[in-house]
Amino acid sequence: MSEIVLHNYFRSSTSYRVRIALNLKGLDYRYVAHHLRHGGNRSPEYLAINPQGLVPTLVWHDGTVIAQSMAIIEFLDETQPEPPLLPADPAGRARVRMLSQMIACEVHPVNNLRILNALRSRYGADDAGIAEWFRHWVNETFQPLEAMLAQSPDTGTFCHGDGPGMADICLVAQVANNSRFNVDMTPYPTIGRIRDACMALPAFADAAPARQPDAE
Repeated sequence: MSEIVLHNYFRSSTSYRVRIALNLKGLDYRYVAHHLRHGGNRSPEYLAINPQGLVPTLVWHDGTVIAQSMAIIEFLDETQPEPPLLPADPAGRARVRMLSQMIACEVHPVNNLRILNALRSRYGADDAGIAEWFRHWVNETFQPLEAMLAQSPDTGTFCHGDGPGMADICLVAQVANNSRFNVDMTPYPTIGRIRDACMALPAFADAAPARQPDAE
């Protein structure tokens, strides 16, 4: 059986998500780094694997190639069902997907590196302007996310119940990104509590950007 390969970048929050998922599933993998700021993801070799030139990309045992972190996480959950990253009941699964997508589909797309670079190169934004943009879009989603987590009886130690899942994976990776732009987390005590509970687990802590072989 061939190895699992993860093409990723230490600082990429989407890569961070997949590293956490692989760790929670107890899966060993080969770490292949692509430096996004130096164009490593645009090499002909990598584009032959993922023509979109984004990270992460997972290459499974049998050679199956999967890009997009959320698709990878659900693939891992379907092929390696223990421990589950999504609840068994339809309502629970929908809630976890909803919380996950609030981050993955609303915060991340407007704050990823390509967008931040375009703000600088096309529209002349400076570091302060880019940081303000980043914080604005985080807060636009974190305010309702905090309320939803704080008010729901389905929230436990983690986003949904007392076991970590897909929503926690997205939350932790986003909070790590927030720290780079000095997002004030004081208004989000429930999010902070859940993040701390996650980081007490080796699967989350070992996946952190600072612990990766390409960390700078």
